[in-house]
Amino acid sequence: MIALLRFLLLGIVVLTVVYVCVSFYSRAVRREKLEREWDEDIREGDRDAFIREGLEEYDGSLRRKLILGVYVIPMIVVATIIYIVNYT
Repeated sequence: MIALLRFLLLGIVVLTVVYVCVSFYSRAVRREKLEREWDEDIREGDRDAFIREGLEEYDGSLRRKLILGVYVIPMIVVATIIYIVNYT
């Protein structure tokens, strides 16, 4: 039982690091896209305000929430493997 708890704790730590990295990467890609859109198409008004509004919209988007799959999918896979190994 202690080994399982240690495994789960390590798994949560690793998944948190992966989640933070993917989240920062995705936000940086979105920021670059907004900057490119501003430079190529808009060029009027406040650039920083445009990027800030775009990132606020991104924070509430479905894509941002899908990144939480970093936690859900591995946990489902591990639970399925544990079930199959022990009960079939």
